[in-house]
Formats: sequence, structure tokens, C-alpha cells
Amino acid sequence: MATRPFKQVDVFSATPYLGNPLAVVLDGTGLSSEEMQHFAQWTHLSETTFLLPPSPEAAAAGADYLVRIFTPAYELPFAGHPTLGSCHAWLQGGGQPRAPEQIVQECAKGLVRIRRDGTRLAFAAPTLARSTPAPALLEQVRQALGLLPGQVQAAQLLDNGPVWLSLLLDSVDTVLALSPNHMALKQLGYLVGVCAIEPDSHASVLIARSNREARAFAPPSAAAAGPTLEVRAFTAVVGVNEDPVTGSLNASLAQWLIAEGLMPAAYLAAQGTCVQRAGQVHLQSDSAGQVWVGGDSVTCIDGSVVL
Repeated sequence: MATRPFKQVDVFSATPYLGNPLAVVLDGTGLSSEEMQHFAQWTHLSETTFLLPPSPEAAAAGADYLVRIFTPAYELPFAGHPTLGSCHAWLQGGGQPRAPEQIVQECAKGLVRIRRDGTRLAFAAPTLARSTPAPALLEQVRQALGLLPGQVQAAQLLDNGPVWLSLLLDSVDTVLALSPNHMALKQLGYLVGVCAIEPDSHASVLIARSNREARAFAPPSAAAAGPTLEVRAFTAVVGVNEDPVTGSLNASLAQWLIAEGLMPAAYLAAQGTCVQRAGQVHLQSDSAGQVWVGGDSVTCIDGSVVL
């Protein structure tokens, strides 16, 4: 065992303890997958990451470091808040990106580009595969969530590494009132995301829907007025009933909802309300259609860990 630099970072919040915590081991060299998984189970956070040198192939393609991402139950190919939190910790720990305009992270999903906007970081959402869930599966999820049929407006299976069974619900009140049967959701074996559009954003959404070209060139400041999407993530399948703030889910929701004209090209998502957090996720689709997922990060614990 060795003493290794360690940080615990709060992601999607500039205020400590209001975002989603992430444990980051800044030097995972020499640790086996089993040792990493055991430590992630011990931290019992939604994710724990380990930073390593990039593979030779990834380094040749510009990668600055490799991250391995573990839930308490298993390793993930990609996840959003660990991407931003790990990059924040790497930079704070003295990491120097090869290119001044961006950081390139290697993970099991591939290479992920991260850009800096002042102190805020944003990652390029990975490619998304989406499909319509089978009616029988959707019915089981609806019942586990305690929803009436008319409260579900749309549903998609969204795969950007993790697979999210995602529901667009009829109102923010419906989202915030949910009290799911977490055991039933765990038995179904799916990560489940739910969201609803803020009522005061409907007018801007209707304008956006009528002009796709205008949406593609919306300025980043379009998301400054306040949250326009309320999000919750139910993750009992990985050992944590509700994830406070979820980058991968928000990335895939943005790719889905913007493509369908249901949300504008730049908006702010709120998540964590029901678990006493105040996460804010900045979403923007650029002129090339690339969705960027941004948020603040703040270090809450800085020290070392024996592993």
C-alpha cells in the first residue's frame, strides 16, 4: 500500500456541499481493478475515479491523462460529473494540458474533449444512441415510479456509455413529487432519468422549435436566466438510490430534447432539489451540433489516501 494524493470534489456547484461529490485518487498507478472497485465501494459515493497516464495510442491522439470511473457496484465507461471533477482535480494538482485551448481525457468510452470557460469546465457530450423502450418495460418503470399514464409525455433509451431509461414528464411538480420504489427499479436493472420543462420556459421553447437554425447559433448567455429543466436520476442499480447531479444523463437528455426541438440550444438544468442539493448544469449545442455539458467544481477535501 502507498500514500497517494486524493481530493474530494463537489461538481455542478460553486458552493461546497450543494453539488455531487466525487472521490479522486490522483495517482492510481499500480492499483488493480479489484483494489479500485473495493475503494469505490468503501467511499460509497456515486462515483470514485483514479487518474493514470494515458495509453500510448491515446497519448499519440492528444490525451492528457486516463481516468477510470467506478460506482460502488461496477466500472463505468464514461460518466459526466466524474469527467468534470477529475479534470478539476487534475488541473488543481498541477496537470498541464498539451493544448492550451482544451484538455483531452481518455476513458473506456474513448477520448473526451474538455474546454475551459473561466473557472468552469465543459465536456463534449459523447455520441448518443437512442431508441424507444419496449411498452412492457416502460409500463414497469412507470409503475415503479408511481406515475399515471398521462404524466409520461415521451420516453427514450439513451446510451452514451451508461444507458438511461429517460422520461419526459408533464410538470416539474410531478418530477419533484416522485417517491419511487427503488427496489423495483433495481430489479429492472436500469438507470432511470426523469425530467420536466419549467413552465416559464415554454414560450422560448416554442420559439426555438419554430426556428432550428436560430437554435443552432444561440449564444451561451441564453442559459443565464435560470433553470429551464428539472432533472432527477434514480440509480439504485449501482447502489445509490438517487444521484444528486448527473452529467451523463443531462448530456443525453440535451442531445435528445434539443434534437426534437423540445429545448433551446442553450439552457440550464437543475438537479438535486429532492436530496438537498442545488446542482446546475449548463447545456449548449454549438453550430456543429456538438452538445457541451458544463458546470462549476469546488474542492472540499484535499489530502492523501493510503491504498
